[in-house]
Amino acid sequence: MATRLVQINMKAQDDSALGRFWAEALGWGVDSEGPGVTNVEPVGFDYPDPSAVCIDIIARPEPKTVKNRVHVDLATTSTAHQTELVARLKDLGATLADIGQGDVPWTVMADLEGNEFCVLEPRPVYRDTGPIAAVVVDCTDPREMARFWGRAMDWTVHEVTDDQATLRSAQGVGPYLEFVRTPDTKRVWNRVHLDVSPYPGDDLETEAARLRALGATDPGIDQSQIAWTVLADPEGNEFCLLTPR
Repeated sequence: MATRLVQINMKAQDDSALGRFWAEALGWGVDSEGPGVTNVEPVGFDYPDPSAVCIDIIARPEPKTVKNRVHVDLATTSTAHQTELVARLKDLGATLADIGQGDVPWTVMADLEGNEFCVLEPRPVYRDTGPIAAVVVDCTDPREMARFWGRAMDWTVHEVTDDQATLRSAQGVGPYLEFVRTPDTKRVWNRVHLDVSPYPGDDLETEAARLRALGATDPGIDQSQIAWTVLADPEGNEFCLLTPR
């Protein structure tokens, strides 16, 4: 048994507005499962597929208070493309953000609700990822995160160092999942988190038990009214184990 990363989940005070922003930013389409839920995915996409990690935006009243520990990096194909993309994102309502990055070749920005993301300078490794180059998770121990997530999912571990760990779909398509060492630690419930799903035919409870055996923990919330399972990885980052599709 194994899971696969299918989407990232963002909390938002206005899910519709934030969904429109990300759809236009990525060149994707917008759908909805119901009030307070906005789904952003490629047009004509057959969910779930490793060629893209979708974005699920969920309405929540709480405001953002700290830097997110999960963000996306956007890919570019040239310096001119990077400049053009930054300008277009500003026109959509994004702003430049200072998170202490200093003089770096990429541009740090924030979306309409302050969620940080990066517009990368062109890098050959991301030439075939699609608009999202990577989903990036802050952590204190990239090696431990690679151990857990490399066993939790059927993704391939590409690089592991003391400062960074990188995974990608075993099919070699779509964005990377990267764990980057940062000096700060998790303090609040993550407003952006990973959603993973078992494969059709797999049992949700059996998979949840397997993930717990690997080091996942229960976050101690009432889960009686939901059809999925909320867990936390070894550094306390919440993630959702969705019903297999």
